[in-house]
Order: sequence, then structure tokens, then C-alpha cells
Amino acid sequence: MLIDALKDRRYLRSAWPWRSLLHLAVTAVIAAPVAFGFWILALPWLVAGQDVTEGREPRPAVVVLMLLSAFLFAVAGPAVALPLAALERRRLRLPAPHRPLVSGPVAWFLARLREESTWRAVAYAVLLALAAPLLWLGAGLLVVLEVVLLLSPWLAEWQLGDLVIRGGPGSVPFMLLGIALLPVLLYLAGAVAALHAAPARRLLGTTDVLRDQLTEVSLSRARLADAFDAERRRIERDLHDGAQHRLTSLTLQIGMARLDLPGDSPAAEPLGRAHEQAKELMVVLRDLVHGIRPQTLADLGLPAALWELAANSPVPAAVDTGDIVDRLPERVETTAYFVAAEALTNVAKHAHATSVQMRLGRAGEVIVLEVLDDGRGGADPAHGSGLTGLADRVAAAGGKLLLASPAGGPTLLRVEL
Repeated sequence: MLIDALKDRRYLRSAWPWRSLLHLAVTAVIAAPVAFGFWILALPWLVAGQDVTEGREPRPAVVVLMLLSAFLFAVAGPAVALPLAALERRRLRLPAPHRPLVSGPVAWFLARLREESTWRAVAYAVLLALAAPLLWLGAGLLVVLEVVLLLSPWLAEWQLGDLVIRGGPGSVPFMLLGIALLPVLLYLAGAVAALHAAPARRLLGTTDVLRDQLTEVSLSRARLADAFDAERRRIERDLHDGAQHRLTSLTLQIGMARLDLPGDSPAAEPLGRAHEQAKELMVVLRDLVHGIRPQTLADLGLPAALWELAANSPVPAAVDTGDIVDRLPERVETTAYFVAAEALTNVAKHAHATSVQMRLGRAGEVIVLEVLDDGRGGADPAHGSGLTGLADRVAAAGGKLLLASPAGGPTLLRVEL
């Protein structure tokens, strides 16, 4: 946008010159602590470089400081670059390229270190630290020159290199020169602002339009999955607190009415059938509520919910939850539970298996769920076994689903979240 504005003949009459000046002023303020820290860490390396150019070996103290500065840069570089990049993206209105993470602060930082965008942010911080002194020096000289030229008639005497300005009416041409230079400086400010924005967009933004679109699609899909789970919880709560409570009350009232009704009454038999149907409907409604959001999962977490699934499975199932004893993020628990439930349903319907093993564990920061059965194998998502829906649900949670099911078995379903 700024490049197009610079090409427009109405540039000086627009707000772009002043926006450019403000952008450069804020950039200079932001760059000050970054440049200070960078040059402090670079100082031992500059001293060692001077020693080498003069034919001397770097002193031991300098070598120690070099190693210390390299370690501090490796640790503090990303820690400084990430918030700096977030601030610059807000100023330039760029989308964030990072994947959303739900782990703790240490795990979050370690995951960020493995992302390409983090090191592009570090490269931007280094570039900003290198360019900042030149920006300050150039801006300072231009401001001083412009002020001297504009105020030259009122200066007693001022020497600018070989040029001597003595003030008075003879310095009016210098003042006119300063006025004539104002538009040039405004164009220069716009050009420097555009020069800063170009590498910033390249390093801090996503690398291409397709990645922008894919990032937005993945975030949108995650938001939709969260909204879907929130709606499931609302429906489960409404059924549990509303419909189930009223149905229980109705069943009790019918039962009390049966007690007060003589056994030989014509209404006794229809009332008895109504009571039995109400009790059956209570069971159906309880199973429906449990299928929407199992109470065990909400109260006790994923390991307990998996044990409950195994206890209710028509195929004998064993569970190994490994070292998973604490609560996991809600999205991970919900996704893993419904994957396990659907997998057990598929085994009971299609696999002709005699046993199932469910294993829950960690692989670094990844939660891994495996469901292994000894059935006939040959599971194919194209045959409507629910695997496609499971893969979509896992992908919406930021994970991946892997399937190995050769003909003759066994079948292994692995989910990484």
C-alpha cells in the first residue's frame, strides 16, 4: 500500500507522509533496546575480531565472554524475538504463523524453538539491531540539517562542513533550500518506511499466500471444533438438568400412582406399561447423555473414561494408561475419548476380534493413543467405517491419525495429539 502511495502524485497531500514518520519514530523506539542488547552481546566478538586482525590470539577472558554471549544469544534471542515479532505483526497487520499450543510455558517455548517462524523472527531482530544505528544517525543528521537551513536567517553563525552560515538576510536562500527539501524528506521517510516493511513482511509474515490461507483454514477448523464441543456440552447439560430430571420425576409419579391403584382396576395394566416405558426411556436418555459427554470424562479425566469404555466393550479390552495421571487439555481428552469409543465400535462391528488393547502415553509433548485388535484387518476409510470422520476430528484438534490394517490383521489405530 505504501509503495502505491509513493507513486501517487497526491502523496504529499495524503496522510501517508505523517504515517511514515510516525512508523519510523515508533520503529526507532522499539529498536533501541534490541540494538543495545545485540551490540552488548556482539562486543566480545568484535574485540576478538580486532585481536585476530592485528595478529594476536584472543585473550582467555574474551573467549569466555564470547561463549557466554553465544549462549545468551541462543536463549535470549528467541525470547526477545517472539514478542518483538508479535508487536511488529500487529503494526503491519500480519497474521500469526504459529500453531496454537495449549501446553505450559516451558513446553510452549521449546515447541516454538522448533518452528521456522521463530528463527525468521530472530533474523528480523538481528536485522533491526544492525540497521538501527544507521537509522538513528541518518535521521539525526537530516533533522539537524533541516533545522539549520530553516532557521538560518536567525542564526548568528553556523558552520556546516566547509559551508558557513552567518545568518541575516544573506541566509534567506538557505531557508528557501530547507523549505524545498521538506517534500524530499517526506518522500524519503515514506521510502525508508517501505524499505523497513518489505523485509519485515517477508520474515514475520507467512511465506506465501497459500500458507496464509492454510493457516487461517486450520485455525478456523479448530474454532469450529471447539464451538461444536461447546454445543455438545450445552446439549448434555440441558438434557441432564432438564429433560432427564423431569422424566425421572414423571417415572416416580407413575410408580406412586400404580401403588395407589387397585390391581384389578382397568387402568392398572396400561399404567404399568407406561411405567415400564418411562423406565426404558430413562435408560435411553441416560445413554444418550453419556454418549454426548461422558460424566466420567468430565469428572475424572481420560484414563478413567478409557477404563469405563473397556468395561462396557462387547469385545474384551485391556487398557494401559502408562504415566498419564494428570488431567490433559480438554480438546485432547475429548478427541482421544471419541476416537477410542469409535474404534471400539468398529472393532465390535467389523473386525471379528477376540481382544483389544488400548494404550495411552506420551512421546515428548505429544499424547499418543493406540488401539490394537487381533481381528481380520482390512479396515478401509472408504468403506464407511467412521475412520474419515475420526481423521477430520483429529486434524481439527491439530493432531494426526495413522492406520495400519493389513488383510488378515492385526489392525493398529494410532492418534497423535
